[in-house]
Formats: sequence, structure tokens, C-alpha cells
Amino acid sequence: MTHTFFATTAKHMESLLAHELLTLGCRDVVETRAGASFNGSLADAYRACLWSRVANRVLLILAHIPAATPDALYAGVHTIPWHEHFDTADTFAVDFSTAQSSITHSHFGALKVKDAIADQFRARCGERPSVRTERPDVQINVYLLRDQATISLDLSGESLHRRGYRAQGVAAPLKETLAAAILLRAGWPETAAHGGPLVDPMCGSGTLPIEAALMAADIAPGLARDYWGFQHWKQHDAQAWQALVEEARARSAQGLTGLADIRGYDHDPQAVRAALANVERAGLHGYVHIEKRELEACAPVRPDHAGLVVVNPPYGERLGRDAELPALYTRLGRVLREQFTGWRAVVFTGNPELGKTMGLRARRMHTLYNGAMECKLLHFDVSTQWFVSTQPRPMADAERSDSAHMFANRLRKNIKHLARWAQREDIHAYRLYDADLPEYAIAVDVYQGDKCWAHVQEYEAPKTVDPRKARLRLREALGVILDVLDIPEDQLFFKVRRKQQGHAQYEQLAMTRRFHEVREDGCVFLVNFEDYLDTGLFLDHRLTRALVSRLAQDRHFLNLFAYTGTASVYAAKGGALSTTTVDMSNTYLEWARRNMLRNGFSGAQHGFVQADCRVWLDTPAAAQKTYGLIFLDPPTFSTSKRMTGTFDVQRDHVALINQVLRHLSPDGVLIFSTNLRRFKLDTGVLTGVAVDDITRATLPKDFERNPRIHHCWKISRYTPG
Repeated sequence: MTHTFFATTAKHMESLLAHELLTLGCRDVVETRAGASFNGSLADAYRACLWSRVANRVLLILAHIPAATPDALYAGVHTIPWHEHFDTADTFAVDFSTAQSSITHSHFGALKVKDAIADQFRARCGERPSVRTERPDVQINVYLLRDQATISLDLSGESLHRRGYRAQGVAAPLKETLAAAILLRAGWPETAAHGGPLVDPMCGSGTLPIEAALMAADIAPGLARDYWGFQHWKQHDAQAWQALVEEARARSAQGLTGLADIRGYDHDPQAVRAALANVERAGLHGYVHIEKRELEACAPVRPDHAGLVVVNPPYGERLGRDAELPALYTRLGRVLREQFTGWRAVVFTGNPELGKTMGLRARRMHTLYNGAMECKLLHFDVSTQWFVSTQPRPMADAERSDSAHMFANRLRKNIKHLARWAQREDIHAYRLYDADLPEYAIAVDVYQGDKCWAHVQEYEAPKTVDPRKARLRLREALGVILDVLDIPEDQLFFKVRRKQQGHAQYEQLAMTRRFHEVREDGCVFLVNFEDYLDTGLFLDHRLTRALVSRLAQDRHFLNLFAYTGTASVYAAKGGALSTTTVDMSNTYLEWARRNMLRNGFSGAQHGFVQADCRVWLDTPAAAQKTYGLIFLDPPTFSTSKRMTGTFDVQRDHVALINQVLRHLSPDGVLIFSTNLRRFKLDTGVLTGVAVDDITRATLPKDFERNPRIHHCWKISRYTPG
């Protein structure tokens, strides 16, 4: 018999749960807020109870009833044949939650449900079952949303995070389900499958190492539990349950034979004692190593055998003195850099600002919740390219070579050449230097607002260049830039510009959220020098944005792959009837909103859409409107969980342009731009359009030294003479 079930989980763990249910063989899995629904047999639900690592509860849905009033709730519950589920000799409890409904008090709602059940039994049997709040024979779950109640039987009985192995905890223990989510997000199952080790240098009561061992050894997380919500349920299939338990025990015995090396360390003797007791209760004695060690003493058993470091350090909410935490994170970062080079690491923290003191740059982040607290899971590759501490310090003038003085002269010459032009054109951000001298392969951009800032990007040197010499030259260059521009060191920002792969253009380098204002042609834009590779303002598109402004008068404007929406600001300034700004990144879309508001553009005529542009263009919502002006500036290459497949601008530009042209009005104009230097527009297969190469006309004065910085075309529908 097929039933409908709902498994609950914490916020931001829904996708993990849905994937888990699919791998367990559940059918029709649908990810929703705070959980996932699925269909299947009782055996499927039992398997989810036994094997799910991230679910909190597994609910068997009995009925959906309208419950706009207490009487309607009572009447609906009273129609369910409760005698088919338990008897008067059994105990029961009701877990009631409500949202956006007329019944706002959960305790009152639970009482009405209990009364309806008790009254039904009394009318049928002459007596009623007893209520027991702790470990009842039957647990009933009611979720009231917008006056519609979902009545379910809680097959788990109590939260599935209670695995049965926690003998004692320490302050602020990590929930087992959250620990499992951290490990899954960190890719631990794949690491363990290849024999990689795991180290937790701040293991507390051992939750992360124990959950890691359960995963690696293929041990069902519910195997040690002694209480389930279906055990006294009248329709319980004991034979199916016993078969699943026996299968899980066999898999556990097999999995322990090849378990990866898993170690937990902590400096607190009480935490170590708790962890050892929990390991014992989990049946993992001899398989998970727990030891008292100071943080600096944590090191791999085999330095040549890389694996995963996973750590949940204190972050100031309930543990630790806030003043001491930056030093603790600095110590953690130093241990990772000095002892675990070549490993991967994840740090789970409710204060990601502390992560910046580690001397490591996070390559990605996930959001997870520890109770009601929003936390970040920071992912690190412990390799030199991600070491923030390796950034060069500017070299003093006395140490510089003759080449450095040549570089200084070139900067002064460029300033003389560009400063008056920038002032005349009301330009406050421009490229001062772009690898003019072969010894100094850097780009220097000047931003002027309430201060003067230098944004310096080093072009990654080929492997044939001596890294030591390249670093000395770079230190010379940074010192020269500070001197010539007469700015302090904290107003210079340095990054290495590597060839981007995948979705790297959306990855954060830091999390300062420090924004500054710069002006351009009467507009004001927010820039950020620290958090991303780019600042939020593409300087080489300055004339392209001006062209958009001139063409936008009385047209509807569409900005695709919009980044921070600077082109939308120019279009609105130019008199566009409306602007639609589309980007896949919510971060950049919010940045675009702020840019528009800062320039006085708000209202329903200015829309923002978070979506993969290629997917959105084919939606009914997009088809409802055509645009007189479209700006299309796609990434060179992109891949993301949010998008379908990959995007390569050279490979896919014809299909993309044709897709966009379907949304262009008959007299409309499409501006297409790309920064791929070797790009070739395939005009041979673009039919029915007139194509005008405007690359040279959109090349700003400060980029004349680098004419291949971008390519740009003006495309319109071809109208025979």
C-alpha cells in the first residue's frame, strides 16, 4: 500500500534531505520549506527513519482538514478513525504548530486536538486513552498553515537527531543532524570512500567524529535508538521493520572492516571524557580515536595522506569570551597552514567575520542553522594560493631596484596623461596602468571618492617565471603605487587575477561588506574592494554604459547577466520607460537594487529577477514583454548548481543571441559584449539581423593601451532597404 509521508529538517538542509530520500529509494520526493514529501510503503518510511542522517522526523500524513476555527479543527480531527491507530490502553501526545492562521496559540490548538481524540474514544469505548508527553505510545503531529491543518502520525516518535549514543554532552553540543549536514556539505563521504582521514581539532563531545564514522562505515544512524513512534501503532509492520534492522546490522559489521582513520582532539579533559563515553555507546570503541591535545599539537598521523579537517570552534554566542576568539581563530588558521597543507578544511561558525583572522581565504560558503542562529560553513583548500598571509608587503624605497624607478616614472606619466581627462569627463574611477612594462605584470585602477583607493590586480605569472623574483617585483610595485598616489597602505587592495573556471566569478574572497561610493558621468556607484575579485564596476564598459544611456530614451530596457546593475542605472538615467535587471546571484542583484536606489530610481517600472538568464528567457513571464533595448554581457564561462549545464560564450553565443532576439521589439537594439579576448562572432549563422562592430567606439581612453579588453557589437533586426 502506498502512503504519503513528510520528513522534516532544519532550514537550509532541505536539499540534503531530498537527495538522501531519493538514494533510500523513496518515490515522488518533493523538496519544500523545512522538509520534503515523498510517497512509498511503510517499509520506505521505516527505512527513512532508520537511515536518514539529516531528517528530524518522518510523518505519515493521515488527513488534511480546514481549520479556520477551533470548532472546525475539533470536527475535522473527530472524523479520523483513531481506533484504527491505537487503543484506550495506549498513551498519546499531540505536537501542534501554527503559522499564518486564525488559531495562533499552539497549546490551545493541541488541547482541541486532544479533546477531539479523547471524546471520540469515550463515545466509542466508554473510556479515553491517557496523555503522556514523554515517549508516548503514539505521537500525533498537527501543522496548521493558513487555516489548513495537516494531521500526521509521527513515526519517529522523537527527533531523529537523538541517535542513542550521547551519554553526556559539554556546553553547547552540536546536534547530530547538523553535524551530519556539515559533513555532507564538506564532501566527507567521497573523501572517506577514497580512504581519506578526518581530524576534528576541537571535537567537544565528539559529535562530528562519531557522525563521520557512522557515514564512513555505512552504519544506520538510527540503529542504536530504543524508541520509535510506530512501535505501539496498531498498523505497525513488525516483520518489515525487523528485516530492515537485520540488514542494517549486517551492513554495519561489513563497513567497520575498512573504516577510514578518524580522530578527534580537544584541550578540555571534560570534553574528552564525554567524547570517549559517546564513542563507546556508539559502538565505535577502537574505531574513532579521541585524545586530549592542545590545538597546536594537532597534526596528521601521515602528513602525506591528505584528508578533511572539520571544526566547530566557539563563535561568541554561547561559548568563549569574545575578546579571545580572534586569537583562537588565528591559532586555528596557523595550525591548518603549518600542519595540514594539501588538506581540505571546513569551519562551522556563527561569526564568519572571525574566519578572516585565520589567514586563509574561504573558497565557498554554505548557510546552515544551529537552532535559530544563522551560521556559515566556510570551505578552505589548505594550499598556498589561498593563504591570505602570503600577500606581499610593499617594499620601502631604499630597497627598490632601478626598474622600480622606471615603473614610478611610468605611473607619473600616465597620471599626467589621464588626470585632466578624467576630471573633464567627470570620471572618478579609471585604469592607471595595465602591464605597460613587462617586468610589472599588474593592472592598477584608481578610485576616487571621499578617499583615493588603488585596486591592484596581478596577472598570474607563468610557471617559467621565478616565483621569488616575481614576488620581489610585486613588492616593489606596491611600494611605488603607494608613494606615487600618496595614499596609506590600507587604501591599497591587492588581488591575483587567475584564469577563471566554473562559477568562480561569484565566489567571495572575503566578507567585509564594506562599500564605497564613486561617481561616473553623473551617476553614483557602490564598489567593494575586498569581498570579490572585481569591485562591482567594470571600468572598460564606461562608454558602453554611456551608449546604453543614449539609446534608452522611451524604450523598455532589459539587462541580462546584469552583475551590479550599472547599465540599468544608465538606462534609467537616459529615460528608459522601464528597466528589468536579471542575474543569477542574489548578492549582485541586491547590489544592483542599491545602485538604482542610490541614483534615485525606484518603483514598479524597475524590476529585478534572480534567475539563470537562459532559463528565464524561456519562461512565460519573460515572454509577456518585448524590449526596445537589451544589454547582453554574459560571462566567458560559467557553471553553477543553479543553472542547467555549463555556459561557454564562444560555443553558445549564437544560441543565446537568437534566444535574446525573440524578446527584442522590431525596432529594438541589442548591445552584445564579451571580455573573451580571442572571441569570434559567428555572423554567418546570425540571420535576419544587422551587426555593427562597435568595439573601437566603446574603448575608453584609459584602455587604449589594451584594445582587446573587450569586444562589443550593436545588433538590430535587418530591414531591407
